[in-house]
Amino acid sequence: MCRSIKTLRPPFTPDVSQADIEAAALQYVRKVSGFRKPSARNTAAFEAAVAEIAKTTRTLLNELDIQGVTRM
Repeated sequence: MCRSIKTLRPPFTPDVSQADIEAAALQYVRKVSGFRKPSARNTAAFEAAVAEIAKTTRTLLNELDIQGVTRM
């Protein structure tokens, strides 16, 4: 599932931008929902899911303790 989402943690990706996180969240929501672009009545739920997953992803990346990687 979601094979095209790249790994966002060091050392695979040294600098992760908010755009990278949002792109991964969007890919995930598209895959799970089955919609590339939701209908007007589903847009709010779709966008809320992308925002929540992006937020959770940022939290995860910030809290991971990865051996050999120093946080700045």
